[in-house]
Parts: sequence; structure tokens; C-alpha cells
Amino acid sequence: MTAITSEQPSRRDVLYLATGALAAVGTAAVVWPFVSQLNPDAATVAAGFPLEVDLAPLAEGQVIKVFWRGQPIFINHRTPKEVESAQTADWKSMRDPQPDSARVKPGHEQWLVVSAICTHLGCIPTEHQGNYDGWFCQCHGSQYDSSGRIRLGPAPLNLALVPYKFTADDKILIGET
Repeated sequence: MTAITSEQPSRRDVLYLATGALAAVGTAAVVWPFVSQLNPDAATVAAGFPLEVDLAPLAEGQVIKVFWRGQPIFINHRTPKEVESAQTADWKSMRDPQPDSARVKPGHEQWLVVSAICTHLGCIPTEHQGNYDGWFCQCHGSQYDSSGRIRLGPAPLNLALVPYKFTADDKILIGET
């Protein structure tokens, strides 16, 4: 007949278990940053998605800056004077000729949505500055009119247009046309 005996864990068994547990935790701590870095960061995840902007709070003459795809975007609620100035300017003689009507949505001429990056060195111009009451890049002196067209300075092109559409009279969706 055999007797059933219960063995007490030896000190060596406890050390094996503790060492194994510590090795598992250490391995997880070392591997986790490598696995985690494979995920895209929050800016990348949000980059491709359209951005909805409520225009209702913008007063006439106000310019706001929003970010879409990590790029600053100017949204300008132009005054009637700015719209008239942009529409009557001799655009054919400009460095990068483009009529105001090609830079705004029909029926929404008071809204201008353009990239906020200067086309010369990538600076961010300040609004309502310069000879044309548009944007002025203080880094090198380029001046854009109220339609974002280059008028003076070394910048070669107009402020870039951004794809957007109106979803209501006071809402736009940047990133879709």
C-alpha cells in the first residue's frame, strides 16, 4: 500500500516561480514599447478625417485658424469691402493669376478657406496686414490680398486652396468637396 504524502514546496521551487514571474514581467516591459510604437499617433489617425467647422460664431471681418491634417487653415469671414476689393482687382496681371470667383464657393463669396502656410518659406502670415488688407508674412515681406493671392514679395504662389464644402449655410466640412 502506498501512502499519499503532501510535499511542501522547497525554497528552490519558490525561487524558480519568483524568477519566472520576474522574467515574464521584464520581457513584457521590454517588448511593450516596440509593439506600442507600431500604432499610429493621434495626429495621424485624425489627419485624414474631414473637419467640420461651425461658422456661425465668426463675426464679419474675423479670421480664425483651424488645423486639418496637421496643417493650419485660415477661415476668413470677409467684409463686403474685402469681397468687392478681391472681385474688382486686376487678377490677370498678378504673379499667380486667379480670379476671386475661382477661390470661393458660389453663393458664399464672403467665406475664404485657404492654407495658412506662406508659399515662400512655409511661414504663417498674419491676417489683416499689408497694403491689401489680406495677409502679411513678416519673415520675408510677402503680401497677399483678401482672396489669398500673392501681390508683393518673393512668394511665388497664392495661398493654397483647401478642399471643403458647405453642409449648411453656417457649417463647412474641410477635407471633402
